[in-house]
Amino acid sequence: MLSSDLVAEDDLRIGDVARETGLSVHALRFYEREGLMLSQHVARGTSGHRRYTTQDVHWLRICIKLRRSGMPLAKIRRFAELVREGAGNEDQRLELLREHQRHVESQLAELEDCLRVITRKVGVYEQHLADGSAQDLWPAPA
Repeated sequence: MLSSDLVAEDDLRIGDVARETGLSVHALRFYEREGLMLSQHVARGTSGHRRYTTQDVHWLRICIKLRRSGMPLAKIRRFAELVREGAGNEDQRLELLREHQRHVESQLAELEDCLRVITRKVGVYEQHLADGSAQDLWPAPA
């Protein structure tokens, strides 16, 4: 089944959602327990198994990006709570996202600075190896 075929369905099993999002089944259950889903409780089929919607998959993809970019679970939970509350708190949602955006921009700037240092060091090592003077780099302490 192709990824595009999967999201066309609207009654997804936990294994389907795990494959679609890259989250483990355990992580999906954790997200639900932690209140990170759009609905308080994931729907259950007649057999009692969790059933997800395409909206759940879309939401999980957003949560994954927020988490991978360093947003704490508590803030993702707060964002989910605000969305569940419905209209009227969009300014709070926006501020939460702006705050995280600033955090990610700061991280990117720090990583760019780190990359500049590493790139310089790579150049130095390449030059010393080419010149045959690599033994002069960071001599071992006496």
